[in-house]
Amino acid sequence: MEQVLFVNACVRGEKSRTLVLARHFLEAYEAHHPDHVITKRDLCRERLQPQYPEILAEREALWKAGRLEEPMFRDARQFAGADRIVIAAPFWDLSYPAILKIYLERISVANITFGYTETGEMTGLCRAKDMIFLTTRGGAYNEPGKSWMEMGARHLEALCAMYGIEQFQCLAVEGLDDDRRDQQAMMLAALVRAEVLAEDL
Repeated sequence: MEQVLFVNACVRGEKSRTLVLARHFLEAYEAHHPDHVITKRDLCRERLQPQYPEILAEREALWKAGRLEEPMFRDARQFAGADRIVIAAPFWDLSYPAILKIYLERISVANITFGYTETGEMTGLCRAKDMIFLTTRGGAYNEPGKSWMEMGARHLEALCAMYGIEQFQCLAVEGLDDDRRDQQAMMLAALVRAEVLAEDL
């Protein structure tokens, strides 16, 4: 039975265009994969703390003692044990919201989500075969000369290499704040793309 982990970092809640896209994707996914189990994480509701000095000190002490079963590492263990990762987050200041960065720092734990070989090379320890990133952007950053400014998807794809996740796919809806475009039509087209992606996985 496939274990799917859905990480919701849609900071605008019910007003979020990214959440609309994500929910549509998940509905289609559940319809095509009824035997898969989807675990949903709502980062806005959970309010994870940043890695303040005292939290880092506790984490380091537990890690050095080999106590990776402690609750502090629960998020990392859950992430490492998932068969598929789905992340929904809007384009935010050229990247994604801070709540997602906090979560990613929480799950990046040596000997759980990644490790090192005897020769010192980094190796991924996650079971997931792929990561799906769902996002909406006000501007069009897939245009020539602008793609370098997009940091969110690029960072997540790099982390996939670190975690040992072989495939990264990004479904992005761009230009939604451009009043010259038919924004409703763009969203409807994106929902169709989400359905196709969910079926093809």
